[in-house]
Amino acid sequence: MPKRKIFLNAHFVFFMLIYEVHPNGWVWDQERIPEFAAGSLLKEKTAMVAEKLRVHIFDMVTSIARVVDMMSPAIGKHHMQVSYLAYQLAGELNFSDEKKFEVFMAGALHDVGAFSLEDRLDLLEFEDTKPGEHSMAGSLILGSFKPFSVIARLVKFHHVPWKNGKGAFQNEEPVPVRSHIIHLADRVAVKISKKEPVLSQVRGICHAISELKGEVFVPGHVEAFLNMAKREYIWLDVISDSIEAVLKRAIINRTNELTIEEMVEFSRLICRLIDFKSKFTAAHSSGVASVAIELSKLAGFSKNERKLIEIAAYLHDLGKLAIPSEILEKQDKLTDNERFIMRSHVYHTYAVLESFEMLRVAGYWGALHQERLNGTGYPFGLKSDELPLGSRIMAVADVFTALTEDRPYRKGMDPKNAITVLESMVGAGELDGALVDMVFKNYDEINGIRDSAQKEAMRNYNAFRKILNRDVKKTFEG
Repeated sequence: MPKRKIFLNAHFVFFMLIYEVHPNGWVWDQERIPEFAAGSLLKEKTAMVAEKLRVHIFDMVTSIARVVDMMSPAIGKHHMQVSYLAYQLAGELNFSDEKKFEVFMAGALHDVGAFSLEDRLDLLEFEDTKPGEHSMAGSLILGSFKPFSVIARLVKFHHVPWKNGKGAFQNEEPVPVRSHIIHLADRVAVKISKKEPVLSQVRGICHAISELKGEVFVPGHVEAFLNMAKREYIWLDVISDSIEAVLKRAIINRTNELTIEEMVEFSRLICRLIDFKSKFTAAHSSGVASVAIELSKLAGFSKNERKLIEIAAYLHDLGKLAIPSEILEKQDKLTDNERFIMRSHVYHTYAVLESFEMLRVAGYWGALHQERLNGTGYPFGLKSDELPLGSRIMAVADVFTALTEDRPYRKGMDPKNAITVLESMVGAGELDGALVDMVFKNYDEINGIRDSAQKEAMRNYNAFRKILNRDVKKTFEG
């Protein structure tokens, strides 16, 4: 992987400014920390962060969709297929470019609230068996990020049947017309089989959709779909391995200017998607973020660079969106296959975050949190001269949080045992000794910050579950 190593080695110059080479490894030059700790090579990056970032919304949305669909080969590119079909259908219905773009985004994220593999596979059945909870869960999480407030509403109602006009409302709340478009696109996508040529399936799919006109789907939407279905390229596009590129060519790729605070909020949205998959992981990323921010402050990082660390921490487990909650919640020892699936999350994190040009530094910091200075980490087996300071901070923060937080199968370690483990990892050449020494010198404060952050995260998770359960009961149980 020469390309990756070349990029990471660019940070070597920075390390030479902060560290001195010692026979036993790196020794932090404390006198140089104030001037160089945040990294002179990051000045151009953080200068852009200081005011606003120009972000490609297409890339933000498709990156999330891509990793969520990695949960199982059976899911394939479902989010992208629904997004493409919904976008084309909105065009057939003469919606404006802005409204079509919102349909694209909602289609690409419509099932993010389905946390388990069982739920995702159930949703691939043509007949809706569990239409409600995942829609509301996705809507609640997406709605926490202001730029996604419109698409959150579209996602919330994307399984509401038309019922000959009654589906214009649900519990006296208006259902957006475009939610019905996504519903139709979703059901078309699940009817496509990988076992037969797609063009041979068109007649059967059109018949199945037509049979449900009025009762399940808006009649005008069905007519628009039947007209669209006559164009063969639509079907060939939707099964293409390059469907994301096809969408990118079709859509005017919008850029939004987001402040660094808004990017932090976006990363918190991703954090909720990751951690809310399971009550056992609901507070982990928040704990890691709090520890990483405090360590970066002690290391001399600037305010904006600490924001980058915060983003890195919220995104460091992004790849867990591809891990079924059945594995995340398992309290027994993982099988070898399950362990390998779990380990793959770090690579998925790296692969997704690499595409975020404006946040590439934070992306590397987060994605490399399982690497170790002696080369025994994963997924790349990088060594000390290839690991930037940010990723070293992330590694220490992740280990410290994992040791001290409560897990379903054990209580968090007391200071004596946690320090013993950290010391052994420094001794083995895995973690940065200077950073671990900062933890030791500030143990009570750092652990208190971690504990407070995780308690707050659990309160947020419990509030999320309470609202979700209330809304599901209100909607589906009368």
